[in-house]
Amino acid sequence: MTTLPEKVEAYCHSLGFILVGAIPPVDLQYFSLYQRWIERGCQAGMHYLSGEHALYQRENPCHVMPSCQSILVLAYPYPPTTLADLEKQKFPFSIAAYAQVEDYHLFLPRLLAQIVQFMQEQTDQSFQSMIFTDSGPLLEREIATRAGLGWIGKNSCLINRRFGSNFFLSEILLDFSLVKPTALPEVSPDRCGNCQRCIEICPTHCIQSDRTLDAGRCISYLTIENKGEIPILLRSSLGNHLFGCDLCQQCCPWNQKKSSSSTMQRSPNSPEDFLQEISAMDILNEVEFKKKFASSPICRAKRRGFYRNLAVVLGNQKKMSSGPILFNLLHDQDALVRQHAAWALGCMPQRSVHSELKAALQSETEQSVIQEIELALKQ
Repeated sequence: MTTLPEKVEAYCHSLGFILVGAIPPVDLQYFSLYQRWIERGCQAGMHYLSGEHALYQRENPCHVMPSCQSILVLAYPYPPTTLADLEKQKFPFSIAAYAQVEDYHLFLPRLLAQIVQFMQEQTDQSFQSMIFTDSGPLLEREIATRAGLGWIGKNSCLINRRFGSNFFLSEILLDFSLVKPTALPEVSPDRCGNCQRCIEICPTHCIQSDRTLDAGRCISYLTIENKGEIPILLRSSLGNHLFGCDLCQQCCPWNQKKSSSSTMQRSPNSPEDFLQEISAMDILNEVEFKKKFASSPICRAKRRGFYRNLAVVLGNQKKMSSGPILFNLLHDQDALVRQHAAWALGCMPQRSVHSELKAALQSETEQSVIQEIELALKQ
């Protein structure tokens, strides 16, 4: 007779999840590591991670849901982009692979709700549950390791021997037991060995020796979660990274020669289509931006973050053909965008941009932008 855990696992696989595990809630060993990470300030501007309540919740899943008796842990794949793919394509911007498909914050909760509904039908009883998709106060990678889904790599990603690391993690907290204590999953051994590829490839050297990241130096943080300016000393290290960074996954041996297990299609709002022939006339206002990227992860950076990033990438590329776009951004409604556009124009090899910078300086009132223009004029 098929047991409930077996039925649930089969149903999850039918929805496209590639890894499924379940464990009881326990105190998490990585919590002390998380505390030290916070104490070092490695969360950068993500202050919501460091509050007293945030720390309390992450110590044990029962602090999130007191009635929790088991945690269903799931991995859903997305199509990866390899280093070989990047070498072949002529697209001038690098965008994280997960941002090429629909925002997982939108579609994964729907799938998790279906799983909860399935379990209710199978048990013929109501129960309490909570669902999370990288949005809750859980140390989800340790939970996933305990559930047998993989190990935490040196790049801080969860890595699975069969599927690599190109997948989203999700959790469902339940107030009934979905796993027997005698049938706990086997924890995956650490298979990183002496490999240092992810550490060596990181342009900003953000990977720490304890398998955490200094978010304040991580390109993914700087171009997505960071809502302010990108530190001037790190801008050139961004290269052509417009949104996120996959380098530490793309170089990982466990992601090489892996055929994608994802059936996800590229989002119709893919930023690549918009950026293929971008011109000064294509700069979107706030309403247009939200409409264009409504179902895309790009929205997470918001309009100001997107055009801030675009300015930095164009500055790094140093192509005078980008001048018209940067001139428009230099007069943008948002001071953050103007600030980074000024820096980008200062990177241009021709001094012909100086007239535009000087004209902007005459009318600029925001001190941060004035300082950037003055620095650019000295280049």
